[in-house]
Order: sequence, then structure tokens, then C-alpha cells
Amino acid sequence: MKVAIGGPLKVAFRPWVEGLENIPAEGAAILASNHLSFSDSFFLPAVLDRKVTFIAKAEYFTTPGVKGRLTAAFFKGVGQLPVDRSGARGAGEAAIKSGIEVLERGELFGIYPEGTRSPDGRLYRGKPGGLARVALATGAPVIPVAMIDTEKIQPPGKVMPKLMRPGIRIGKPLDFSRYHGMEHDRFVLRAVTDEVMYEIMKLSGQEYVDMYATAAKRQIADAAKAAKEAEKATRDAEKKQTEG
Repeated sequence: MKVAIGGPLKVAFRPWVEGLENIPAEGAAILASNHLSFSDSFFLPAVLDRKVTFIAKAEYFTTPGVKGRLTAAFFKGVGQLPVDRSGARGAGEAAIKSGIEVLERGELFGIYPEGTRSPDGRLYRGKPGGLARVALATGAPVIPVAMIDTEKIQPPGKVMPKLMRPGIRIGKPLDFSRYHGMEHDRFVLRAVTDEVMYEIMKLSGQEYVDMYATAAKRQIADAAKAAKEAEKATRDAEKKQTEG
């Protein structure tokens, strides 16, 4: 997949990279990145010599038919792990378990602390469960990563990507061994997550928003719905006035 996908990506988009020396040549490490685009999970592995394993929703691996099988083969090939989001605690516990298994094999585990793509290019508050618990349970160093301008390549709703140079900044590894054995302390989880997000913010230069991206998406959707309803009400009122 590095040859079939990574090679053409690097040739077509020529991503620039800073901080490659911060990726260990071997051994477990967590790559904690901001999340601007669907393509983030392809550009980051493309510029690294080592395999990076991310998590993906299980639906990508279970869709029936020829298209479903091809999609499953693609995501497996690029190092994505299926996560079943059903159940009482859903994707969070599944992601933690998957991350620990990857790191125990001495591999690189990629995670997006925001939990979802940024709706507007800003950096949102990191969710404390997955990243911090995996880091403290395994002792693996956390390497902050900033994806730059990937959201401009293929914005939501656009089919054809725009040829431009995205960037990737890789920070120095963060050691949280001082919190060993405290992976169930919510204050420690919050502190670890906030420290990582601060480093990502410094690398990316993004404006930081102290709320979860999922909440921001709900606000944006609600605002769009309200605007649509207001527009409809205005049209209805104008129509009644004309008829009257």
C-alpha cells in the first residue's frame, strides 16, 4: 500500500515534512494528530518508513457486495483496524483495546484526540479517554503531529481533490511515565490530554477552541437548520402577503 498509494500521493501532492527525526526507528509510540481531513490517515503514513495503524468504524469492513469487499481490503491494506461502535461504551473501549494491542507489538499507533474531523479548521478540545488511557496503560511515548492544510485538498462535499502541498509537523516525544498506574484518574487523563493538545496547537498554529468538535458540529447543524427554517418562514410570509 505504501507503493500503490503512498508513492502516488507523494508524487502528486509533494507533502512537506518537519521533524521526521522524532519518529523512533523501532519500538512502540503513539502518534497523536489533529484531524482536518479524511486524507490525514493516508498522508501521514505515506511520509513515514514505518507502518502506522489507525482505527476505523467497523462498517467500512462489513459492507456486503463487491464494493464492500473492495473497501474492506483497502482499509486493511492501509493499516486501519475495525472498531465496533455498538455496546454500552461503544468505540471508546474498542479503540483503547485496539491501541494497546498495537503498541504491545512494538508498532506505531495513530489516534486523533479530537475524536472527529474539525468542522472549521480550528483545533478542538481533546477527548481524555482514548489517548491518555492507552499512553498510561502501555508507557508508550506520545508524539504530537500537526497536519497542515489537508482540509483544503478535498473539503467536505467535493469529489475531486485540489492539487496542492499539505504539510506535516512532527513534534518531540512526550513522556508521561510520571503518571504510571494512574490511567483511571480522570484528572490525570485530562492533564495528559491537554498537554498533548497544547503541543499540537503549537505545531499547527491553529486557533484552539475549548469545546469538543462533536458539540461544535451539533451547533453548526442546529444553526443551519434554524437558518433554513427562518428562510422558509420568510418565504411563506412573503407568499401570504402577495396573495393577500
